[in-house]
Amino acid sequence: MTILSGTERKNITPGLSVAIVLKKDQRSGTLTHGIVKDILTSAPKHTHGIKVRLQNGEVGRVKVIKETNS
Repeated sequence: MTILSGTERKNITPGLSVAIVLKKDQRSGTLTHGIVKDILTSAPKHTHGIKVRLQNGEVGRVKVIKETNS
């Protein structure tokens, strides 16, 4: 498994397995795992992580990208 940075938009595509921090969890840093449905940040980079919507509808900033080597 390769771990990529969640601060660069080029690393994120719909269908990727990621761990995000929800707005309500920013203080605790609790991660929520899911699959990217939509990329909401238009900038190429964001210091706090690219904002995405998961397939289950939750929105947060990507902290970890989990990509399996095929």
